[in-house]
Order: sequence, then structure tokens, then C-alpha cells
Amino acid sequence: MTSPSGTPLSVLDLSPVPSGATGRDALRNSLDLARRAEEFGYHRYWVAEHHFAEGVASSAPAVLIALIASATRTIRVGSGAVPLGYYAPVTVAEQFGTLSAAHPGRIDLGLGRSGPGRVKEFSARQTAPGSGPVAPNREVRGLIIPAPARTRFGDPAVRERLAAQQALLHGREDAGKDYLAEVREILDLIGGSFTTGDDLALRAPAAEGADAEIWLLGSSAGASSTAAGALGLPFVANYHVSPSSVLETVDAYRAAFVPTAERPRPHVMVSADVVVAREQETARRLASPYARWVLSIRSGAGAIPFPTPDEAAAFPWTEEQRDLVADRVDTQIVGDPETVVERLTALRDATGADELLITTIAHDHEERARSYELLAEAWAKG
Repeated sequence: MTSPSGTPLSVLDLSPVPSGATGRDALRNSLDLARRAEEFGYHRYWVAEHHFAEGVASSAPAVLIALIASATRTIRVGSGAVPLGYYAPVTVAEQFGTLSAAHPGRIDLGLGRSGPGRVKEFSARQTAPGSGPVAPNREVRGLIIPAPARTRFGDPAVRERLAAQQALLHGREDAGKDYLAEVREILDLIGGSFTTGDDLALRAPAAEGADAEIWLLGSSAGASSTAAGALGLPFVANYHVSPSSVLETVDAYRAAFVPTAERPRPHVMVSADVVVAREQETARRLASPYARWVLSIRSGAGAIPFPTPDEAAAFPWTEEQRDLVADRVDTQIVGDPETVVERLTALRDATGADELLITTIAHDHEERARSYELLAEAWAKG
């Protein structure tokens, strides 16, 4: 399903766990939503990878992709994203080579940089809440660009909790230091041209010849965007994670882009948090728990099970807490189909996106599926 002007829409699914439900419920919901997304005409269905978050059940993307690809027929299925910091590149290449062999022409491998080193780097540079007033939003071609996010990831107690998680995940401390080389290793394993530093040729039959489409995902004008450009790969800019830096991120990717025979020009997909309903008031109610959910992430506790609107309404907010989530709440795209299409078109135009990646969370699974359906219908009409 494409439009306006032929721009495809795709789905990013975190397998959110609604309050009162279980991880198994969330995973079954993901399988159901994937089948519906295919019926609605979405181009791709991607699943995330998060760990130790009560409110997110998507933790094993290769396994979940296999299930979803087997439950659907035509939609592309992939990862958004596999964090290389927790895997050897050869492991990722072999997993997605196996998936590609089982589902030729339908698998996407989206890669990210997350890992122990990345978590430490992120924590170290966080702006503390209450360290000054939040700068006002600005608009670029109708797109809201907020001030950089504030979190509590720099607090000692939060750092201790994150360190304990990293220890259990057995991530590589050196991961991400030469991200370009790590991605190139995956490409070489798939291409059958991998050699070690001592010029020893090694083959990975499960990976070799895979037709998985490889993407890099990023939230800043840093290693991910420049690596994607240098390797001539398609790139996803995470407006839904880091809306303040989306324009610099896509600019860095395009500036670094080196054309290849397979991809002569840059190709950008941009993500967005979206909730659609027939009426504005209904959409706002469905989206109302989002702020409380984002707060649980920004405070360093990890995503909580997604609240009901009534549970969210009962939460006693402080001004500091509202500051923590302001950028994400202001840039969530919520409303009736016409309003959402207008705002997504502004996102597309301001970033020059070739595709848009839509993530929708609501407490009720049927309402979430209906949001995707209404968006698909409105987008197809242009």
C-alpha cells in the first residue's frame, strides 16, 4: 500500500504487553497483527528487540520473524533492529541467512549498535531532569522538532540496574567501536568473501548467498548513519525514538552515501509513533497512556505494561516528569485519519523519506489493529 505520492508504509511492532496481560498474549497479538497488516497492504512488518522490559515481549527477533513469515504470505518481515552489541556478526549472518533460505525475497535484516558500551556512552551524556527549562519546539515544513530528550539514565541507581542487565545479556564490551567493520563482516559472510585479519578465508554456508535486505537504524548523526552511507545501504532514522535529531541524522546519512550498483542513491525510511481513530477524541483517549509508558522508559525502570486510559488518567504527574516525556508526547501523531495523513506527509516531506515505518501502541489489541487499518485506508486514498 503506497501513497501519498507512492510512499510505502510499514509496521514496527514491539509486541507490547498490555496491563493485565502476559508476554504470551502479546506475542499472539503480534502474529494476528502481522496477518492483518498484510491484508491492509503494509509493505514490511518489522519486530523490535528489547530485554528486561515488562511491557515489551519482542526479545528474540529471529525466532519471531520465522513465526510471522510462516503465518503470512507476501509481506516482507524483518528486524528493527538486531542490536549487534549482543551478537557476533557471524551469528546474525547465519540466523538471517537461514530465514532467507526459508522465505526467499521476504526477509529484512535491520541492524542497530546497542550493547554494553553503547549503554554506558548513552548514560554518560544524559541531561539531568530539572537542569533548566525545556526549550520550545520548532517546526520545519510542518514537522515538530523538539528539544533533545532528558532521561534519568545517568542516575547512579539506574546505571547500576542497567549494568546488571548488561551482565546477564553477555554483550561484547568492544561492540560498536568499529561498527562499520562489524556490518562489513556480515556483508562479507553473506557474499562469501570473508577473511580474517590473517587473510584466512572462512565460509558460513547458512549465511552465504542470502537475499535478506540489510538496513541500518540510527537515532543520531553518528556511527550508524555514516556506516549506512559508506556501505551504500538503506537507512532508518528513528523519529519515534529521537525526534529532536531526525533531520541531522538523515542529512549525515545522505552526506556519507557512496553509490553502489545495487543502490545508486540513498534510501531513507523514517519511523513515527501513530494512533488513529475515526474521531479525534477517541484517538486521544487511546493514546493517553503513552506518556506514562514513555516515563517508565525515560526514568530508567524499563517499559511497564501498557496502561489502560483510566489507569493513565489516575497517575499523579509532576512537572519534572512531564519534562521527561515532552518530546515524545509532542511528536506522537494522533488523530482522525485525515489529520494523521497530513502529519505523516509533513514528516515525509521534511525528511525526504522514501518510506515510513509506523509503530502503534494501544491497550486494546483490536483498537491497535483498527488504527493500522484506518491509516492504511486513508493513506491509500492520498
